[in-house]
Amino acid sequence: MPLAVVFDFFGTLTRPVSRGTEHARVAAILGVTPQALDTVLGETFYSRATGSIGELPDVIRFLAGLLGVTASPAQVEAACAARLEVLRHDAQLRDDTLPTLAALRERGLRLALVSDCTNELPQLWPELEVSRYFDATVFSYAMGLCKPDQLMYKTACEALDVAPEDCLYVGDGGSNELTGALAAGMRAVRLLVPGHLSYNAETGWQGPVVTGLAEVLAHCDA
Repeated sequence: MPLAVVFDFFGTLTRPVSRGTEHARVAAILGVTPQALDTVLGETFYSRATGSIGELPDVIRFLAGLLGVTASPAQVEAACAARLEVLRHDAQLRDDTLPTLAALRERGLRLALVSDCTNELPQLWPELEVSRYFDATVFSYAMGLCKPDQLMYKTACEALDVAPEDCLYVGDGGSNELTGALAAGMRAVRLLVPGHLSYNAETGWQGPVVTGLAEVLAHCDA
């Protein structure tokens, strides 16, 4: 039985991430199409997720520039607010997330989050209901690096005061996070997430697979 469980966030604790009306709102504010905005978001994800572009207003101005737009202060402010609404939409939890986390805590397990994310998630994390279940968070934006960098996993273990071999990692497989967890010495389980928007999704995973978070409990009781 592990002493701790380390979770990915988007697509794992949350419902599958997809571009919705909030995304279209950001595009409309900047005067571009949602498709054009989607393209530059994809191209700049890792730069945004490691904080190399700066904080959210800097990111909005940078994205606008890539799209051939000089965003006014009012557009930047409105687009920042709209991007936070995108995060709130993308942070909608799966139905079994909170019950599963509560069951893990009842078993005495420590919990950490390791997320490749832009600065919207760290900014809003304290207001999210799920945050109260976690002992530690490791955000790529704050670390300046992304999974599968070993320091992401090592930092989570150190924060939980557990060895990697005593941790179970759970994720949908984005950013090659599962093989990264194995390389760090953890056990790893993949949550199958059809239709989820993920960057550098892991291929060829041969390890354990679950189709719902509640199934993780069996891997913790073994």
